[in-house]
Amino acid sequence: MTDFLEQLGDDNLLILTGVIVGLLFGVAAQQSRFCLRAATIEFWHAHLGPKVAIWLLVFSTALVLTQLQFSLGTLSPDSIRQLTGTGSLSGAIVGGLMFGAGMILARGCASRLLVLSATGNMRALTTGLIVTIIAQAAYTGILSPLREWITAWWLISGNVRNLAFYLPNGAPFMVSLLLMAFSILITLRNRLSTKVIGYSVLTGCSIALGWLMTSWHASWSYEIVKIQSVTFTGPSADTLMAVITSPTLPLNFGTGLVPGVFLGSMLASLVTKEFQLEAFTADTGMIRYLIGAPLMGFGGMLAGGCAVGAGVTGGAVLSLTSWTALLFMWLGAGMTDRLIMRTQT
Repeated sequence: MTDFLEQLGDDNLLILTGVIVGLLFGVAAQQSRFCLRAATIEFWHAHLGPKVAIWLLVFSTALVLTQLQFSLGTLSPDSIRQLTGTGSLSGAIVGGLMFGAGMILARGCASRLLVLSATGNMRALTTGLIVTIIAQAAYTGILSPLREWITAWWLISGNVRNLAFYLPNGAPFMVSLLLMAFSILITLRNRLSTKVIGYSVLTGCSIALGWLMTSWHASWSYEIVKIQSVTFTGPSADTLMAVITSPTLPLNFGTGLVPGVFLGSMLASLVTKEFQLEAFTADTGMIRYLIGAPLMGFGGMLAGGCAVGAGVTGGAVLSLTSWTALLFMWLGAGMTDRLIMRTQT
């Protein structure tokens, strides 16, 4: 098996890993209706409803399975960029607020827009493209000086980025089990169907699978392999720019992940006969999408990831900057939803 993988090559294996993880995420997220925006709206309306239950199931599953990998030694915190590299709390705070506001205005976070695009939703496709373009501008383009300036306000590095550093040995896994128990309680209270529960758990499993497969690859490869999992802001920007500027796609995890998610969601919607072309209408409007998309693109790049990349993937490894970004995404979403409600009354 090892000989076959070595012949396949690191680059081909990375893109194949991305496609596999992406397919699982795409199918499961589409069928579970996993969406941070919907969950935050329920939460800020003082209702721990089905959308909150789905989000908690996804997050707690990813957290438990990732922390289990740490406990078993198959994943090392020393090899994870979100725990060892320099991070920005100012970026997490400002970016989280911007991303949270943007996903309310655009009616979906970056991952949800990608999943919906594959089901025929042209609003999501258009909005997602704008998010991706602004993210690239914030990464290497005209908006990058502004992003770097905000990022530099409050930098942290070393063990302080790892929340496990502040907890006793074994506590992170126990906390993850408690959160799982709470999510099960909320799920039972909302009487979610077996189908939705199963696909929500599978969505969380895809996050842990990304960590597992890239960590396993790095353990035997002679090349330096980046250990990572599901995130969308950066990979979407990289994939789009590669399509525009290069005759071939770079072979890495991210450029396998994005088309994998799209294909998985499309297949799921076709099989269940949910695929349907949808466009902007007078009822849906367009202006709020055009405001929300840039906020998400810049905010996601500033925060170090989107609602999934920072919120779930980074949260699952107990990255302080990721948990901070997630908290401020919830706050930004709540304040924006309240502001919209006031303007409509």
